[in-house]
Amino acid sequence: MNRITSIGLAVLMTCIGPNSADAQSAGSTYTSTAPKDCRQIGKPSAPAGTMRLCPGKDGLMVLIAEDDLREIVSVGHNRKAAVEEPAAKIWFAPFNSSETTVEWRAAGAKPFAIIQRWHIADNADSDKRGRPNTKAMLVVTRLPPGTVCHVAYVDAIANPDANELARKAADDFARGFTCGKDEVKIIGTRGRAVELATMH
Repeated sequence: MNRITSIGLAVLMTCIGPNSADAQSAGSTYTSTAPKDCRQIGKPSAPAGTMRLCPGKDGLMVLIAEDDLREIVSVGHNRKAAVEEPAAKIWFAPFNSSETTVEWRAAGAKPFAIIQRWHIADNADSDKRGRPNTKAMLVVTRLPPGTVCHVAYVDAIANPDANELARKAADDFARGFTCGKDEVKIIGTRGRAVELATMH
């Protein structure tokens, strides 16, 4: 997994990059990754487990793969492209799942990032039946052109304005982010979900 860095809200608000003009006109649309809206692929060889391919925006497809109660989410123009992206190699250590609504950030008709809410299992916080409760986190993922990978994490419980923070992170960082070189950014207050997601 990429190395993780922390960045506070105050720093985030001042980090207006060269894409700030584009960010002013950025907007959101939404698609679904619910099984009923996707094509079930079955049990592929890599990544292992079940897989479904869901229609996205601008000809892109969202790949959801699950194995051992852990998911990956990747994006590509087809299954093969999505499986080969860095995002398809990122597994959070605890049990986890992604919600079925994908937010697409786009400038005009061209999407440059997706935002999705994840639930990370917390083994230190269990319910009466002994099942771990989950903690929510937003994941910002950059899109082609270029590779697809995680750009930023926003703890959804520690930050009441998590959605706004995630959108701003997408607008400010996704297009200039270099997968495999740049560090995934922790936006806003670092909470339990982020701690769990960045465990090694």
